[in-house]
Amino acid sequence: MAGEDKLDYARLVREALRDVPRQALRLAASEGLPGEHHFYLTFRTSHPGVAISPALLARHPRDMTIVLQHQFWDLAVGEEAFSVTLRFGGAAERLHVPFDALLAFADPSAQFGLHYEPVEENEGRGAGARPEAAEPEPAAVSEAPAEASAGNVVDIRAFRRRED
Repeated sequence: MAGEDKLDYARLVREALRDVPRQALRLAASEGLPGEHHFYLTFRTSHPGVAISPALLARHPRDMTIVLQHQFWDLAVGEEAFSVTLRFGGAAERLHVPFDALLAFADPSAQFGLHYEPVEENEGRGAGARPEAAEPEPAAVSEAPAEASAGNVVDIRAFRRRED
C-alpha cells in the first residue's frame, strides 16, 4: 500500500486518549464530581481557540494548569472544547479550552493521568503524513502535584510512529 496509511493507529490512539478528559468532564458537567475525584488540566495558552483573559495570558504565556474540584461553575463540554468559570485572585474568569490544547489530564484521587504531545496548528484531523510535533517541556506540568504523576499515567508518545 503506497502513500497514505489509512489505518494510522498512532493517530487513532491519540484521538481515543483525548476522549478520556472529554468524557470525564461531561460526567462532571452533568452530575458533578463524584467522591474525591478532581481534575488537573494543563493546556497551552497560546493554542488557537484558547480564550483566557489578557491578565491570565500575561501570567501564563506558554501553558497553564487549572484544577476542577470544589469551586468551578458553568462547565460546558463540547466535541472540540470545554468552557468553565473559575476564580483567580477572587475574580471570576471564563476559560475556553480546545481539547487539542491539552498537555496533561490527571485525577489524583484515582491515581490516573495522561500526558499529551502538543497538537500543531497545521495538523488536521485525518491528515496523512505530518511533521513531528514538539515534545512538551517538563515545565508544562510543573504546577501539578506530585501525586498527579504517580499511578496510572499513560504517555501517548509510546504510541507515536517513529520514522527512521
